[in-house]
Amino acid sequence: MQNEPVLRMEGITKIFSGVTALANVSLELERGEVHALVGENGAGKSTLIKIMTGAYTRDGGQMFLEGRAVDFRTPEDAQEAGVVAVYQEVNLLTYRTVAENIYLGREPRRFGLVDWKRMNADAAALLKRLGLEIDPRAPLGSLNIALRQMVAIARGVSFDAKVVVLDEPTSSLTEHEVQILYDVIRRLKAEGTAVVYISHRFDELYTVCDRVTILRDGRFVATRPLAGLEKIDLVCLMLGKQREELRQGTTAFKGVTAAAGETPLLSAEHLKRGRKLNDVTVEVARGEIVGMAGLLGSGRTETARAIFGADSVEAGEVRLEGKTIRRGSVNDAIDSGIAFLTEDRKAEGIIPELSVRENLTLAALPALSTLGVVSRARQAEIVDKFMKRLGIKAANADQKIRELSGGNQQKVLLARWLCKNPKFLILDEPTRGIDIGAKGEIQSLVGELAESGLGVLMISSELEELVEGSSRVVVMRDGQRVGELRGDEISQDNIIRAMAEGATGEATPASTATAHVTDTTPPAATPPAAAPPSEGA
Repeated sequence: MQNEPVLRMEGITKIFSGVTALANVSLELERGEVHALVGENGAGKSTLIKIMTGAYTRDGGQMFLEGRAVDFRTPEDAQEAGVVAVYQEVNLLTYRTVAENIYLGREPRRFGLVDWKRMNADAAALLKRLGLEIDPRAPLGSLNIALRQMVAIARGVSFDAKVVVLDEPTSSLTEHEVQILYDVIRRLKAEGTAVVYISHRFDELYTVCDRVTILRDGRFVATRPLAGLEKIDLVCLMLGKQREELRQGTTAFKGVTAAAGETPLLSAEHLKRGRKLNDVTVEVARGEIVGMAGLLGSGRTETARAIFGADSVEAGEVRLEGKTIRRGSVNDAIDSGIAFLTEDRKAEGIIPELSVRENLTLAALPALSTLGVVSRARQAEIVDKFMKRLGIKAANADQKIRELSGGNQQKVLLARWLCKNPKFLILDEPTRGIDIGAKGEIQSLVGELAESGLGVLMISSELEELVEGSSRVVVMRDGQRVGELRGDEISQDNIIRAMAEGATGEATPASTATAHVTDTTPPAATPPAAAPPSEGA
């Protein structure tokens, strides 16, 4: 039927090892629409897309393609049916030609041999149809990342695609290359292809998307037309907040005052790293907790990693107590007195098969060693001190850290840095995934550390934590600093508004891509024109 959605997912459920990743999630895609799929970390976007494209099998629910029930068991099943995904990391063969990559595994044959002439001609016709000036005989490795991504899209379209999923398609593109992508999306829309567009960049969503579906904690929240949906309301839906229900008084922070007028303890100036960080500056004084807010992909963690030297930057400078930290040098950052508590406790923090003792003293081993031999007595003294100070609950110091609760694992990681006597502490989601009791203990401890003179940069998705624990809040969006809130300005409502629209007192960089893709007939060669969106869009 003509009015039937091209793809419909109803009541989709997925469970991994007893943990529900998706619970009764639904999604409908219309022909010729670009549909945004958004949500914070753990919302279920990737799981839903992998079920849609056959990478995962669902545990419940139904899926219909053009009105027919489908059950894709592999990505090949989905591709043959016309449902394809193009991920941000292009997974093609760089030493093969463009045409070979487009028809890989489906090469046209004549008398049992590859029909090179037909394959190159078919690839040339497909690329022309998408408005791409790419030589089908060129090795893929000779193209830049943007054109490789366009080839990946062309490969997807070559399956007579009815649905194309674009996962963070602009993450590695320049502004000019983004416009080329938008032009391709225009053409797909005009042909009636449904495009699922996953991005953390609001300007992109309002540029190319018609509707948006929001997921949160593995559950469906809402599907809305983007036209007329204010950005602040979209942020509230993603975070599960109501404008009129934003409250304070729920954390263990006891009120933090700014260390006004002091020379900054840490100064990170004009940090730049591709499209991930664009001229970001942050300063923190002694005894000050500066909060950093922003949605996933806003540049919060990228800023933290750049300050710590975990990621190299193209430009910018980090100074601690006036001394410049070498770019991209974690060792220099640590030796200077910077500590970093990562957001990904399991992947980048704990070493699960080692004991509490070994995990806690990992960063301090050089100071505890003589000629490469660790002093067990000095190690035991430090472990005993910090297990008592932080209230780490474990059977004993030799218990494997993987057997501890999330809150106690987090305390061990915090103790790992405190035993180095740092001057500046970066906390990336310090209370994520831990119980309320441990959360309060860590919040209280962070406040005490600031009172003792440490400078703290605290990244958190919990707005209450930022409001009650910060003397200032820096707001990030799309790799840029778009606002700073101080004193009475710091509220959940103002933080959400700044995430969506930019904050008072800070200039919001002009968007380079703000036209809504609504054309039914794409232009032949020029990229889509840019025009500012209407207020609230």
